Amino acid sequence: MTEPPSTALPVSVASAGCAHLTLTAANEPPPLRADAARNRKRLLEVAAELAAERGAANVTMDAVAVAAGVGKGTVFRRFGDRTGLMLSLLDHIEQQLQAAFLTGPPPLGPDAPPLERLRAFGPAVIRHEHAHRDLYMAARREESRRFNPSFQLRLTHLTLLLRQAGAPGDLELTGYTLQAYLDTALAQYLLTVRGMPVERLDAGWCDLVDRLGTPR
Repeated sequence: MTEPPSTALPVSVASAGCAHLTLTAANEPPPLRADAARNRKRLLEVAAELAAERGAANVTMDAVAVAAGVGKGTVFRRFGDRTGLMLSLLDHIEQQLQAAFLTGPPPLGPDAPPLERLRAFGPAVIRHEHAHRDLYMAARREESRRFNPSFQLRLTHLTLLLRQAGAPGDLELTGYTLQAYLDTALAQYLLTVRGMPVERLDAGWCDLVDRLGTPR
């Protein structure tokens, strides 16, 4: 995993800190008791803070236990091992973004017109993934996680907004095209290697949305 970002990108879209959204797969264990769920959320928040300070590669089970003021065994019981902790942390962070575009305030959330939501979606994803880029970059290096349920949820969301906006053509393929623009590795290359300002990526996204999502 890479080092944590040294500077944060400016946020010009709705905050991702609204309702908590849980996506439960069919083979996952039953929901935790309320106190256990609160403890798990607290451990993930501590892990996220450590990842922001040190980089995810330097987050250990011991460090999380010490920062949270619990025994190391508690962390192992909740997540199994460090890989389980990192996957849970990525899921926790992704749920914050999902909550923002599924149930959050406009322009990202459902109370805004579909084209306006489409235009807000790209900048929100770029900023969110940049803020947690070492976690997302590490996950994208695993081929099995590139087209995971989070990717499919984003695709479904984009396709639905395109349909609501009256966009022409094959909307599923258009959704994949928009997803490709937001590829984590591409965005980080443009921002860090090419040195493009995030506002240029925002403008490019809006131009693409307007070209692909506006009824002919």
